[in-house]
Amino acid sequence: MFRRLTLAAAITFAVGTLHAETAPPDWIARSNADAQPLLDLTARFSPESATDIGLKGYDEKTADLGPDVDKRQRAALVEVRQQVAGRLAEEKDPNVRQDLQILAKQIDGNIEGIDLNDKYLLPWFDAGQMIFSGEFSLLNAQSTPEQNQAALGRLKCYVGMAAGCTPLVDQARARTTERLGEKGLLGPVKADVEQKLGNTQRYVDGIRKLFAEKKVAGSDEAMNKLDAQLKQYNAWVKKTVLPRARTDFRLPEPLYAYNLRQVGLDIAPRDLIGRAQLEFMETTYALQMLAPVVAKAEGLPDGDYRDVLKALKKKQLAKDKVEPVYHEVLGKIEDTIRTQRIVELPKRQMAMRVASEAENARTPAPHMDPPPFVGNTGQRGTFVLTTGNPPADGDATQTYDDFTFEAAAWTLTAHEGRPGHELQFAAMVEQGVSLTRSMFAFNSVNVEGWALYSEAEMMPYEPPAGQFIALQFRLLRAARAFLDPMLNLGLVSRDRAHDILVHDVGLSEPMARQELDRYTLNSPGQATAYFYGYTRILQLRAETQTKLGDKFDRKAFNDFLIAQGLLPPDLLADAVRTRFVPAVLDKK
Repeated sequence: MFRRLTLAAAITFAVGTLHAETAPPDWIARSNADAQPLLDLTARFSPESATDIGLKGYDEKTADLGPDVDKRQRAALVEVRQQVAGRLAEEKDPNVRQDLQILAKQIDGNIEGIDLNDKYLLPWFDAGQMIFSGEFSLLNAQSTPEQNQAALGRLKCYVGMAAGCTPLVDQARARTTERLGEKGLLGPVKADVEQKLGNTQRYVDGIRKLFAEKKVAGSDEAMNKLDAQLKQYNAWVKKTVLPRARTDFRLPEPLYAYNLRQVGLDIAPRDLIGRAQLEFMETTYALQMLAPVVAKAEGLPDGDYRDVLKALKKKQLAKDKVEPVYHEVLGKIEDTIRTQRIVELPKRQMAMRVASEAENARTPAPHMDPPPFVGNTGQRGTFVLTTGNPPADGDATQTYDDFTFEAAAWTLTAHEGRPGHELQFAAMVEQGVSLTRSMFAFNSVNVEGWALYSEAEMMPYEPPAGQFIALQFRLLRAARAFLDPMLNLGLVSRDRAHDILVHDVGLSEPMARQELDRYTLNSPGQATAYFYGYTRILQLRAETQTKLGDKFDRKAFNDFLIAQGLLPPDLLADAVRTRFVPAVLDKK
């Protein structure tokens, strides 16, 4: 997974110019102009997101959580939607029209999300995580000295020390308080609130460490205020929000259905469950067939695939060896991509690093931090190697061993790095695509689908242990696609889902907890997107190979997919059918 850019309720809007190695077609300039009105939404409601994507001038500003924020944001979205509708009525270019349709769909989804949240959910805010993310945007490995200094200005705004700024915790408290009397609203899930409150001190310590590493002077007073304010806020949450919290994690069905649509699913949940269960069984057979090969190659006892997996995971890498091993694997993967003509590699080298404790708390799984898409001057996406999911109670006895053994490096590098997410983002920066296709078309199905497809493309060229873990992760994605909807529809218990993840998929206890929290607390519906997006690309590949026969060229096909940006599956399939296939068939 990679950290998603967000704008208040759901989506980030931005405009600007992607840094491309060659001049983009004229239609891209027109498409980007159509996105121009959305700039105000980013700047007005989420300056932190503006920073993330590379917009200038907002680095010392903070999120708008003021009175009537949802109503004001909704009104602004409606206004932009009307402008998009007007452009659609007059635009003739098919590429620009396609982008306008994407914009319209995303805006409609944002409006629907605001309405559903307003109808069903009591608002509350993880203030510590919000502030850490806002500061990390300006204090990360690729931030400039100017941004490092701006981080102090943003921090002062967060705590109310800057002119015109109200402390973020005060705004967050007010937005919750004004709706506490509405008894029909669902409170947050108790376990989720407790986990987030348990992470707060890690965020504070993480920000202090970032200021120290960047040698930004003068942060002590603001940091002390932040520490005190967050402690007071957390005490208020425990006293006021927790009594309204619920133990049943399930969302109202309209909200869960909305989540599935927003991540890109266009299939009924029960149909998805059936497909995923079939894939799960077929993958367990494949794992069992490969288990004796892996055992022989690695000098392990032969047996059930679960036992072979446990033995592989015992070969843990020392913390200082994790990044070097991943770099070595990356080099081998890139050599294979070139020799096997799988896809065009980016010109720039891939960046990776080990996460801090605060990052582990915010995003426990390895992930890709995207590069700025606006005004990019050479910044790269970064593959972040995390080392754990810290429990709220500080219990350090559980071992998180799912990513820190050598065999796992192959499929994780293919997924998060190359030819997966990092290649997607680097190609968009280098080649130049419209902003709509790089950001506004984003959903988990089209992004994660490519990453799983990348795993499959690399799997035949990996050592047996690497292939084995690739299958294990494919098993996990199938499990996600039936456990997430089954949990949210009340068709399976959390205990039974835990047993499947630990016993059959082979996850550690901390990662199983992370997975279950993901399905039930943090992002219900999102985890289904991996499996579904992968199947859509495989179906499109099969259809294209069937039609082209010996004229099919894998590298040309994959390069075409990448060149489209982050198109949803239906639009991607349409592009392949109407442009790629005819172009190949027309060749003499």
